[in-house]
Amino acid sequence: MPETTVSKQIEKETTWLKLGKITAVFGVKGWLKIYANTDKKENILAYQPWYIERNNTREPVKLRAGKPHGKTIIALLEGIDDRNDAETWVGCEIYATSDQLPVLKQGEFYWSDLIGLQVVALSGENYGVIDHLLETGANDVMVIKGDRERLIPFVMGQVIKSVDLKEQQMIVDWDVDY
Repeated sequence: MPETTVSKQIEKETTWLKLGKITAVFGVKGWLKIYANTDKKENILAYQPWYIERNNTREPVKLRAGKPHGKTIIALLEGIDDRNDAETWVGCEIYATSDQLPVLKQGEFYWSDLIGLQVVALSGENYGVIDHLLETGANDVMVIKGDRERLIPFVMGQVIKSVDLKEQQMIVDWDVDY
């Protein structure tokens, strides 16, 4: 999940974010290989504690050590001391709660906060809801599902006129025929 724009304060219910997955063991001392979903792979190490899902339960786990290693991250978790212990964790997914995310500046958003917002044109026409976002290099692009699929660039001020997370609505300056 790219870490671009938008922050959200946790309400009464916890919002879970999938940070990555334990993919393999590394060595004989209990180290694990981690695939990170974070924009920069090493950022996964900043979220503490990790909540690791095992046997349909998410449990908090402390990280003893971690570092980039090639295209992955390797990590040593508290309570795992050898390869045999480590093997039981392979395949588990790693989560964090949304309150562990850094607080962003006004006008910045996390993608997870934008998904599901109603998108309305300046003219008042409802285009549908944000289904997902695409990272294109130049500008992120929102995929809007409604009467038809629309691709709208996420350009604050120019295309995106307002974002109201409380009202779950985004106002855009985008022609209905695009």
